[in-house]
Amino acid sequence: MLTVAIFVFVLFVYALLSKPIAKTPLTAPIIFTALGMIMYSAWVRIAAAGVTANVFLRVAEIGLVLLLFTDASRTDLRLLRSIGTLPARLLSAGMLLTILLGAIAARLVFPRLSIWEAGILAAILAPTDAGLGQVIVSSPRVPMRIRQALNVEAGLNDGLSVPFLLFFMALAAARIEGGAASLLQFIGEQLGLGMVVGVAVGLGGGWLLRVAHRRGLIAESLRQLAVVTLPLMCLPLAEMLDASMFIAAFVAGLAVQIPFKEAGSHSLEFGEEWGQLFNLIVFFLFGMLVVRDWRQFTLAGWIYALLSLTVVRMLPVAVALIGTRLSTPTALFMGWFGPRGLASIVLGMVYLEQELNLPGEQTIRLAVMATVALSIFAHGLSAIPGIGIYARKVAALGASAPECEETAV
Repeated sequence: MLTVAIFVFVLFVYALLSKPIAKTPLTAPIIFTALGMIMYSAWVRIAAAGVTANVFLRVAEIGLVLLLFTDASRTDLRLLRSIGTLPARLLSAGMLLTILLGAIAARLVFPRLSIWEAGILAAILAPTDAGLGQVIVSSPRVPMRIRQALNVEAGLNDGLSVPFLLFFMALAAARIEGGAASLLQFIGEQLGLGMVVGVAVGLGGGWLLRVAHRRGLIAESLRQLAVVTLPLMCLPLAEMLDASMFIAAFVAGLAVQIPFKEAGSHSLEFGEEWGQLFNLIVFFLFGMLVVRDWRQFTLAGWIYALLSLTVVRMLPVAVALIGTRLSTPTALFMGWFGPRGLASIVLGMVYLEQELNLPGEQTIRLAVMATVALSIFAHGLSAIPGIGIYARKVAALGASAPECEETAV
């Protein structure tokens, strides 16, 4: 109970001082991860109750499900068109190259990992975190075109990473079990049924919301809550069908816009006001896990973490930007600010929950933890200085630079 009290107190103080804190390098993930690390002494009592892993996983799952639904439901094709092809480049060529390079780096750094285990690690660490990059995408000193591209990328690449993760997990499981049938069954259940659940929840829920709204049956104060219950419905339905709740939530967020176009604004309001609470709880618990496993971290793990945040991220971004006429400082800026956070934590937990018992499971777990921990502090502390340096570089390019092109949102 003391741990909960301290967390709530720090959360209250953070809220009270959020404006001045925003002007410092101390981001919310840094503060609450550090708090979790400091509070590790309470871990033994929490773990003794036998609920830590389950609670952590459930909170993390809810956080990512809400995040996926929110990101998908507020995806506006007009916005994608207004900022040219940058998001499409980052989400296609950039993401595929990131997974490929991540797998190659994993095989080089951890030679005992199989090809599919290396793919699992790369897929877990492929998505970037919109929350960790909030300082960047909200800064007026960063050109609108650049920060919107990073924001859209972070909003969608977590949902796009899930199929790759499930695919590599199915291949790894089939390799151990020695059959292609299990691979096809796994893909069919996780991906196929996940999409079915998402379409059903999104279209059905959206249609009911539209009817209730048009007939004046739904109170204005509860409309936001009604929209947010849709991704939460995906959890029990997906579990009953052995489908992917993350695929379901992401597809539901896309589908709900067809009958109820206002869904994006309502889910965004919830994500900004309440969804962040789930994220901070996850970072708090993650800090505890980091301290618990600190002695198990290896030099190889930290090397991979460094590669994942630099070469594995920055080179694909540079390749994806070829032909855009964007400057080298922009390519470096966009490449560096691809933080790993909530999505990677949850995808890592999802992998562990499947209990595939792969030989490289421990290596994958520790590499993910090291990468996320390094990202939380490295990207958080470098955000404000990085913005300042980049702003000066862009100013030197002049108003005619491609970075400064106006966007019509």
